[in-house]
Amino acid sequence: MSKTTLSGRKRLLAAATSLAIAGAIGFGAVTSGTLPVFAEAVRIDQPQAQAPGFADIVEHVSPAVVSVRVSARVAPVDDRGGPGFQFGMPGFDDLPRDHPLNRFFREFRGERGDRAERNRPERNRPERARPVSQGSGFFISEDGYLVTNNHVVAGGAEFTVVTDDGTELNANLVGTDERTDLAVLKVDSDKKFTYVAFADENSVRVGDWVVAVGNPFGLGGTVTAGIVSARGRDIGAGPYDDFLQIDAAVNRGNSGGPAFNLSGQVVGVNTAIFSPSGGNVGIAFAIPASTAKDVVASLIEDGAVQRGWLGVQIQPVTPEIAESLGLGQQRGALVADAQQGSPALDAGIRAGDVITSVDGKSVSSPRELARLIGGLTPGKDVKVTYWRGGKASDVSMKLGELPGSDKQASADQPSGPEQAGELDAFGLTVTPADDGVGLVVTDVDPDSDAAQRGIQAGDVIVAVNSQEIKSAADLDRAVKEASSAGRKAVLMQVKRDDTNRFVALPVQQG
Repeated sequence: MSKTTLSGRKRLLAAATSLAIAGAIGFGAVTSGTLPVFAEAVRIDQPQAQAPGFADIVEHVSPAVVSVRVSARVAPVDDRGGPGFQFGMPGFDDLPRDHPLNRFFREFRGERGDRAERNRPERNRPERARPVSQGSGFFISEDGYLVTNNHVVAGGAEFTVVTDDGTELNANLVGTDERTDLAVLKVDSDKKFTYVAFADENSVRVGDWVVAVGNPFGLGGTVTAGIVSARGRDIGAGPYDDFLQIDAAVNRGNSGGPAFNLSGQVVGVNTAIFSPSGGNVGIAFAIPASTAKDVVASLIEDGAVQRGWLGVQIQPVTPEIAESLGLGQQRGALVADAQQGSPALDAGIRAGDVITSVDGKSVSSPRELARLIGGLTPGKDVKVTYWRGGKASDVSMKLGELPGSDKQASADQPSGPEQAGELDAFGLTVTPADDGVGLVVTDVDPDSDAAQRGIQAGDVIVAVNSQEIKSAADLDRAVKEASSAGRKAVLMQVKRDDTNRFVALPVQQG
């Protein structure tokens, strides 16, 4: 082997040895936290694309979110048993005094002590507070006003607010509104509280990120995130339903807590969940910021919410009803009844009218009418547009004050379907009412449209297409007029148990 070859091999061996040493040094450098610099690392000056984080938002809003503990005052229980004390099973009170079980329960009640102590009439003990619920809330002012749900504070006598840092503060109830499930508490303190503001609801879009902060299962400040899944949800909670649906994890104890947008503003107050199992399934409902803002302002100012009142019972306009009235499209709220002494009745609104707008704002459904009227101040003059006799009319009236749930503009309907039928062709047998008002249904063909649509024997057909009915001839004439006018259905006003409802009846089968 030549010297040149040997020399080359030595150089290769030396290089390999140097590489191994460098690798060992490099490995040691990595484990020690220092990397050798062989070349300039690739670096992107622009911010890297990544999923949005919520840490900054949570850091700013968390001090404004609190846990709410509610206690009720309960009378003390006589620990000696006292009058009416029972062991929970029948027959124990009749046991002989020397029976072993009788002696056991006397000892259990404390009768082993001094006889004078046992014979004392009653110990004077004050009422005690018993926890009844817990939920969430959030400050809306630096002087201690905070928002929560009505169902969180309902039945409570003492309220404790626990802040983000664990401080416990007593709070007083300012006011509640059962219809929107909102309540306001006030903490009296010299401390200035971190608070949050309500968002502009018009800026909330389906698909926007939301962050929910609350007190699920009493765990304290907990953060979850999701998106706005839908707007304007009606969940059957009341006439003013207009919920945001979000998919952030919300559980028991989150009630009354806020849902924030990415600017840290409150877009909704978490109030309900849909859950067949009782746990989170990704469907939660929040009271929109616009509703909460107005209600909270009224509660702080007056301790209650004053709402306008029309005094009408209303029901939806079905496609058949719209056709029978010549409305052209399904819209408005059908007046089933106008209550005595109500602003609507005094202004001339009557059963069979369809209210289509209030002060120029279109009414698409009964619940929208209830929300519009409920959002107005009692005593306000409003212009109501209604449909009657194939044409629109306007009437002005002064709103009353909603006195109770029994007189609100309600979307509640009588039980049963909303539609009906016509004499022989409709499967009905009728007879004039004893008082001369309307026709009493005496029999209904079970296979008829009338039966399928809820007409029952005993119902009274009061009017057809707003024409009063006193005989079968009146009904027949009203149906023929509707048919001649090209209507495919007639609208019957049916009375049952002093409750009116309207049903649409197809005339092409007559």
